[in-house]
Amino acid sequence: MSAKHCRFAQRMTNDKVYAAGLLIRALDPATQPPAIRAFLSAELDLLSDIVRPGTRMIDIGCGTGRHLAFLGERLRLGIGVDYEFTYIVEAQRRVTNANLRFIAADATAVPLHTTFDLATCLTNTWGTMSNPTGVLDEMRRLAPQRRCRLLSVFSQTSIPARREWYRRFGHEVREETADFLLTEGGLRSEHFSEARLRTMIGDCDIRPLGDVAYAVRF
Repeated sequence: MSAKHCRFAQRMTNDKVYAAGLLIRALDPATQPPAIRAFLSAELDLLSDIVRPGTRMIDIGCGTGRHLAFLGERLRLGIGVDYEFTYIVEAQRRVTNANLRFIAADATAVPLHTTFDLATCLTNTWGTMSNPTGVLDEMRRLAPQRRCRLLSVFSQTSIPARREWYRRFGHEVREETADFLLTEGGLRSEHFSEARLRTMIGDCDIRPLGDVAYAVRF
């Protein structure tokens, strides 16, 4: 990576990249390679399998609220949390279900004192966060029962599909390491081995999710 690209990536943060509207472009099916579309579909299938009617759920890094909207009336209460206010506004505009609510907040300091049956952080959102340990701690506080927290994260096999996906929505990859991809636009997105996940999370259950990701319950 050239000095110019290094300086640009360092000036940008994931917060700024997402504030610039990356999520909207990334969720456009026209940008998604088949492996990414299959992963997103597998996420929804997994939620259908594990979320029972009457569940109280909090989705950390909810974006525009698509996971909660998908579950709809199945939830007794669904709370979406995202630091990016414009995404929360869009979620509130799109989702009219009275059981679903959205708040702008730091994922490591959610201003709620109730607990939930399930806490989620999906679509590798955890793999873009600056304080992943703090997010895990907050998920444990909000959903204190064992195995009631769910992450979906990219595996190392995701790299080719993600390179193509990021390129399609305007983020050419400029650096690849064993742990992350860094794009020309400043997006830093991590990927994980099972061993790394267990080191970071501790006791957890890990299963493949499509061909490019893991579902992690802890």
